[in-house]
Amino acid sequence: ESNLGRRKEGGKEEKGGSKGWKEEGGKEEKGVARVGNMSSVGTGYDLSASTFSPDGRVFQINYALKAVENSSTSVALRVKDGVILGAEKLVISKMISPESGRRVHMVDHGIGVAISGFVADARQLVARCQEEAFSYRDIFGSTIPVRVLAQRMANYMQVYTLYSYVRPFGASILIAGVDEENHQPQVFQVEPTGITVGCFGAAIGKGRQSAKTEMEKLDLANLTCEEAVKELAKIIHTIHDDIKDKNFILELGWVSPQSNYKYERVPRELVAQAEKAAKEALGDLSDMEEEDI
Repeated sequence: ESNLGRRKEGGKEEKGGSKGWKEEGGKEEKGVARVGNMSSVGTGYDLSASTFSPDGRVFQINYALKAVENSSTSVALRVKDGVILGAEKLVISKMISPESGRRVHMVDHGIGVAISGFVADARQLVARCQEEAFSYRDIFGSTIPVRVLAQRMANYMQVYTLYSYVRPFGASILIAGVDEENHQPQVFQVEPTGITVGCFGAAIGKGRQSAKTEMEKLDLANLTCEEAVKELAKIIHTIHDDIKDKNFILELGWVSPQSNYKYERVPRELVAQAEKAAKEALGDLSDMEEEDI
């Protein structure tokens, strides 16, 4: 009886153990399935910038990049004798001064920056750029190299992806300038991820893909700054959707021989000429398309 009881107890234990293992296994499998679903939409993994999803993503960074993608477009071109920065500033209201809420800013004598994304976040990044430039000048007595500034800003933005009590910046910046020593034009794109890349031409914002397609058609190595102003105006007007988007103001800044390699806003007369040429070129293209139809 004792043996039979032990066998019965052993059978129950074995059966129960097997059943329990299967139930636990089923729960674990269901749990894994739930984790997979959660990771695909960010539920439960997007509450902190320091949390990775099971598929290796940080959703807070993805959301920051999405904020940039939904913003107005900014473009930077590196040409033969300088750099050009341009931005599409949407006119929210006629009662707002055209000088407010600028998208293109001066950082130092030979460096400018264009922004896209949350304007409040971008304003803090511009202020940080200016602080870094001032600090470098105070210590070394010269203008900060564009590459050094881009690397420092990338480090600064990357820190905001590491801790749960902060969030990534919802803005990207284009840093463009001409180095003081060798007059070498430089353009860098810095993203909320903390990644920075050097470019011949760069675009951020909702029209970045169309802008990149247009930039690839240009011979940037042989363009002058004056010619690049017209091309950049054409790019901005080409990618702007008059039906979906509001009216906009074209902001342009450059570091060029005309400005003695100092950052300045492009003269209004030249901007007006560039916009006129861009509209005429787009009008000719529309007429040609209608004729083809």
